[in-house]
Amino acid sequence: MQPRFPSRLPAARLFLSAALLAGAAAAHAQTPPAPGESPRIDAIRKAGVLRVGVVNNPPWLVQNTTGSGEPWMGSSWLLGKEFARLLEVKIVPVQVSHETKVPALIANQMDIMIGPLNQNAERAKIIDFVTFSNTSVCMFGLASNPKFTNATKVEDFNQPGITMAYFSGAGEEPLVLQSFPKAKLRGVTNSGSVAPIEEVLAGRSDVAPLNRMLWPNISKKVKGLAVFPKENDCQDSKIFAIDAGMGVAKDQAVYLDWLRKVEARMHPELAAEDLRMTQTLK
Repeated sequence: MQPRFPSRLPAARLFLSAALLAGAAAAHAQTPPAPGESPRIDAIRKAGVLRVGVVNNPPWLVQNTTGSGEPWMGSSWLLGKEFARLLEVKIVPVQVSHETKVPALIANQMDIMIGPLNQNAERAKIIDFVTFSNTSVCMFGLASNPKFTNATKVEDFNQPGITMAYFSGAGEEPLVLQSFPKAKLRGVTNSGSVAPIEEVLAGRSDVAPLNRMLWPNISKKVKGLAVFPKENDCQDSKIFAIDAGMGVAKDQAVYLDWLRKVEARMHPELAAEDLRMTQTLK
């Protein structure tokens, strides 16, 4: 006679039911809106391509210049590819600059700015966000510059004797303008670097902001720099703590809701990719 385990059957059935429900929910979240529900998705399907705005913005989005493999890397690209896969279309990068990324999005030159974009109140008035990460800022300067190394609080950089560089059009620009009105501010064009490092090395600026996740690698690569705050190698910085997200044009509720559901499912994988990219950036 076969042994019977009646006490295990309800638990097994409950586990199976929960797994089926979770799988169904995930599948439902992945399913794009049906034809006629979203003009944007209808247009993407008709064109056969998902136009994604791109700009080099480590660690989320990094251009692959090796000549082999995919053209972009990072969590932004990973999520953008998933959108295209679910829509059964080809992903097509639309390269923009930090200065033109929002205007190009509003002008319908892309379907989504995978960017990413630092979220702020001004941008939220004109575009919507698919939040998928967050960041904060380190301030860096020359270790030999007492104007930088004597600072004990971030407010010490807000004085006329300090020159601060930042990338024009980057997400930290409005925060720099708002937080350091007394300093001499130098808005410079991004030539492909992750921060205005040359401005600091050349002595044209005393300090500049940098994504905290990039500092550990930059400090190893570029000698002679110091960071603020220095505790835990600046990884606990709360300066300009802000959410990072992809941008879409306003008044696309169905499209936006679907994008956010896909991001929610992908979020653990995206976080792992952020960590991997941070550790491998050169």
